[in-house]
Amino acid sequence: MDKNLQAAADKIKTARHLIAFTGAGISVESGIPPFRGENGLWSKYDPQCLDLDFFHAHPQKAWIAIKSIFYDFFGTAQYNPAHQVLANWEHEGILKALITQNIDNLHQEAGSKNVIEFHGNSQKLICEACHQQFLPSDFDLKVLPPLCPHDRSVLKPDFVFFGEGIPEKAYQRSILEAKNADVVLIIGTTGEVMPAAMIPREAKQYGAIIIEINTEVSNYTNEITDIFLQGKASNILKELEQSIM
Repeated sequence: MDKNLQAAADKIKTARHLIAFTGAGISVESGIPPFRGENGLWSKYDPQCLDLDFFHAHPQKAWIAIKSIFYDFFGTAQYNPAHQVLANWEHEGILKALITQNIDNLHQEAGSKNVIEFHGNSQKLICEACHQQFLPSDFDLKVLPPLCPHDRSVLKPDFVFFGEGIPEKAYQRSILEAKNADVVLIIGTTGEVMPAAMIPREAKQYGAIIIEINTEVSNYTNEITDIFLQGKASNILKELEQSIM
């Protein structure tokens, strides 16, 4: 076994409080492209559709793009072996918490329970007037925009739009997990999106060992990463799982 892989497996096996911090890269193997980059979603769609002011001013136009991205396209995605390994580790008591920037719900579909959704979840809709939550499947999304059955307000996907703050509970829980962690797995994130990018750095300040799994060098690699494992998340996590079991 590669010495870096073995070193990472050893740190995971002996961790007191292991957490994972995941980004778009872990879902690429499920067919969900990242938002940024050459083949990212913003090369095909106007990011204005997720601007909160634009959404409020033009809900139907925004919802046409939102439906296409998150319910027609993302709706067919299924979790992959990387999501499954993390769910297995939580079930076995190895992984204590999972902080994700993703809004695709694939960690939960794989069986993870203690998931902190830093940017929310596309598989929930919320009424900004009465604050009740609904499932997208409760509505016929051929009729846009979907309206709250109680007050007829336009429903919004319950994830963070541009111009919207991070949910306070998710932020505080993430900071607490970062402070408690002695080992952090960074998986599939470049560390560009703030304030999420600060979570592993917070853990590092409190003495955590940082294990990074990415296909390319990221903003973390030369700054805080202790062990860098380059490659697809599914392949590396399956090898780590075989090594620690």
